[in-house]
Amino acid sequence: MEKRLEENKLIHKEKLEQTFKKEVEKMPERFIEQVERKRVEQLKQSAQDEIRDHLRGFARTIPSFIMAYGNQSLTLDNFDTFVPEQVFFEVTGITIDQFRYLRDGGQDFAGHLFDKATFDEAIQEFLRKKKELADYFKDQKEDIFDYIPPQKTNQIFTPKRVVKRMVDDLEKENPGIFDDPSKTFIDLYMKSGLYIAELVKRLYNSDGLKQLFPDSEKRLKHILENQVYGFAPSEIIYNISTNFIFGNLSKDISRKNFVLADTIPAAKEGRIQKLVDSYFENN
Repeated sequence: MEKRLEENKLIHKEKLEQTFKKEVEKMPERFIEQVERKRVEQLKQSAQDEIRDHLRGFARTIPSFIMAYGNQSLTLDNFDTFVPEQVFFEVTGITIDQFRYLRDGGQDFAGHLFDKATFDEAIQEFLRKKKELADYFKDQKEDIFDYIPPQKTNQIFTPKRVVKRMVDDLEKENPGIFDDPSKTFIDLYMKSGLYIAELVKRLYNSDGLKQLFPDSEKRLKHILENQVYGFAPSEIIYNISTNFIFGNLSKDISRKNFVLADTIPAAKEGRIQKLVDSYFENN
């Protein structure tokens, strides 16, 4: 009896040892599987977070894109064809390929992250609002830039109330300045065109210019071609500013006084006047 118990004990011990041995041998494999599973989950989460970040950033750039380049034909389907690739990246913060990946999908990703009907309607709604607020000669509480979220530092638009105060202060310091058709004004670093637009409005409504240019179209043409000037530091800001300033005005009015050039380097080097003269000396 004792011998049988001892044999059973040995058999049980051997089985237990074999079981432990197998489990120990499997542990590295299981550990690797767990690590790999965790790594895949982390990569998946990281990819999802990256996509969300891209989408959030991209969504904030859409109004700027429309303001600079959009027209009635712009849709989700052709959004990636309106501008060159480098400009697309500068404006939206993502590449055309990244946009297409989010829109159309790719390997192991279904895409279709944008609702076409909603996207297209949002474009048209912004264009309607842009048209509604295009006439800056009207006294309106809001402007189109209230509908454009801030982007990079040089695309943070100065609020309309601040612009008005700046122009008010200019007039207080220089009484009658807007009645003189020979006075010139310049915005060395345009962001939206609001400052120039407010100057144009004050000049246009001044008694002095009304007397000299009774014809409103000739008065406006004189102001935009002879009295106001501006520099824009990037293509998108140039387009946003000039689109706002000129809006639906006559195509006969020249835009020659508004140029695409970053004035910051010249300002730092003390040659801003030389830069201005190089563009407008003969004006």
